[in-house]
Amino acid sequence: MTIAPEQRTAAAPSAASLSTAGWTDARLIMALEEVVEVELNRHLKVAKEWMPHEYVPWSLGRDFDGVLGGEAWALDQSKVTPLGRIALVVNLLTEDNLPSYHHEIATMFGREGAWGTWVHRWTAEEGRHGIAIRDYLLATRAVDPVELERARMTHMAEGFESDNSHSMLHSVAYVAFQELATRISHRNTGHFSGDPVCDQLLAKIANDENLHMVFYRNLLKAALEIAPDQAMRAVADVVIDFRMPGHGMPGFERSAAQLAIGGVYNLRIHHDDVLQPVLRHLKVMEIGGLGPAGLQAQQELGVFLGALDAQATKFDERQAALLARRAANAAKK
Repeated sequence: MTIAPEQRTAAAPSAASLSTAGWTDARLIMALEEVVEVELNRHLKVAKEWMPHEYVPWSLGRDFDGVLGGEAWALDQSKVTPLGRIALVVNLLTEDNLPSYHHEIATMFGREGAWGTWVHRWTAEEGRHGIAIRDYLLATRAVDPVELERARMTHMAEGFESDNSHSMLHSVAYVAFQELATRISHRNTGHFSGDPVCDQLLAKIANDENLHMVFYRNLLKAALEIAPDQAMRAVADVVIDFRMPGHGMPGFERSAAQLAIGGVYNLRIHHDDVLQPVLRHLKVMEIGGLGPAGLQAQQELGVFLGALDAQATKFDERQAALLARRAANAAKK
């Protein structure tokens, strides 16, 4: 998921055009091949096999109305909370666009060597997330299956396409942050779902996403060592204009606002739990020896993070006031 437009702080125009021309995408892909191989082997060693079907309460499933003449869906058939239901749909529709994501990274990174092996492995792992969440939602009747399918068709028909002006470094920087954001979104969704079975399933999915984040974060670290100015520019651009791939789904802005107020994902979480951990690990603000383009990107990043923190503080205050009013109104009833 992502930050709703009204929650994002204003940012300076992108300065990607100021990036130095030293490393081409092709040269960087070749230079990082050994790093990808090391990270791929590490990932395969630590990743634990798990079976999506083991986390779905199939005994709760029954036929829906329609061809099989089952029972029509009704809102009271599931114990999932309203907030959990919204978050689960947003998370699932984001996962559903996997064919577009695969096309993007396979086109950028290639299908040969360690890069290609990683691309296909990542796709396989991400694929089971959508399978597991959909099976859970349908077996537990947590959402209207007709609305869910129509939303899936609409969202996937739009596809996903990254900014063509961005480099492979932008792609690597983007997924380093995006995978952590997705991990946190899934984990918080499980906590707020009201169903221990759902919480358990999303914990497994979140663990996958965390391993993906580590892969890309370590790759980004190597890129900052090889091409510091260009990598710094990419990090600044991605952080300043960050949007998750699910932003184009039907009704996203309204859903994002509800999830922000509910505490699933909002500006404070984005700043404190996504951006800062990755940036601190990479020591982005401490990197020295940068050229003019790298220094400018580093300075822009610092200014933006300060503004984002201030914006998050204002959001925290509005959220607390709104929740207090809701609690007071509930007490009167």
